[in-house]
Amino acid sequence: MPSGFGGDWLTRHAYAHRGLHGSGVPENSLAAFEAAIARGYGIECDLLPSADNRAVVFHDEDLQRLTGQAGSTRRTRVGELTAMRLSGSDETIPTLRDMLALVAGRVPLLLELKSVRGEHISALCRAVRRDLEGYRGEVAVMSFDPRIPAWFAARMPHLPRGVVMTEENARTLTGALRRWLALAKSRASFLAYDVRDLPSRFATRSGLPLLTWTVRSGALLDAARGAGAAPIMEGPGVAAFEERS
Repeated sequence: MPSGFGGDWLTRHAYAHRGLHGSGVPENSLAAFEAAIARGYGIECDLLPSADNRAVVFHDEDLQRLTGQAGSTRRTRVGELTAMRLSGSDETIPTLRDMLALVAGRVPLLLELKSVRGEHISALCRAVRRDLEGYRGEVAVMSFDPRIPAWFAARMPHLPRGVVMTEENARTLTGALRRWLALAKSRASFLAYDVRDLPSRFATRSGLPLLTWTVRSGALLDAARGAGAAPIMEGPGVAAFEERS
């Protein structure tokens, strides 16, 4: 376990993937986060930088799927992004500050920072660090990009930071070596692992607290529980969790 690790709470919770969304409630919206809070779930969400280096809660690099508008999230200023309605609703794209103000420590948060290969990560990481200053709730950061947890390990060492991993298309010795190298580079204090890969020798041998994504069925919930992993759930996975709790 990394020294100074402050995330013992991480595996004591179940998490709503991008909030509790569906039925007119868009993913990564304040309405989805409020719904998760009302049912006692932690929240997993995605973060991207705006063109003016603000952290916004949004999954896609392209705006089209979720807003119906053309353009790049990273190349649009925050004022324009927060004015955009999420398709099929009156919800708009929230900033991380908006989300933190809504949650206010009521449930734990998993913040997944999105990156692009070959591009700098520092602008988004700095934006997230600024927004987290003074926040009192349980919160952790994670990313597929090992540079991101390493950035936080160097600058916010007591903040839990994870590396997100999948074995998809890489179930080879070379793939395993790459995962070990990525884990070492990340300086992660927890793993967020693809539930389709559980049970996983790699995840077990890492010795790190384990979360798993995305639990969308009762069978996948069983796989998560069998591996001792905290589930990040949506749809039928949430229903199965509630039936069995």
